[in-house]
Amino acid sequence: MPTRRTSIGKGAHACAAAVAAGAAPLAAQSEGGKQNYLLLGLCGSENPTRANFPFVWAAALRDAGNEVRLELAGDAVVLIRHAVAGSVTPVGWPPFSQALAKVIELKIPIFV
Repeated sequence: MPTRRTSIGKGAHACAAAVAAGAAPLAAQSEGGKQNYLLLGLCGSENPTRANFPFVWAAALRDAGNEVRLELAGDAVVLIRHAVAGSVTPVGWPPFSQALAKVIELKIPIFV
């Protein structure tokens, strides 16, 4: 009859294996060595610097030859409005409207 200690030990190994399997890379490999990225934006005009990051990263990843998708949720949804995009200025970065224009120029899909 297995003891409690051996049962817990076997269960811990099963949990470690499940965690290791779940920690697969977030970027999936596609043909030609490209990777697929999904960037999620949650911050809006209330935090302009954080709101800018997914757009700048998406442009950089696409310039590097990767496939990129942007998904906006929560407060980030308002960034798509022309009036809001024109008024957001991140600290230490160019205006948000430039990052958005670059994403649109690169034809990166944005899902809201």
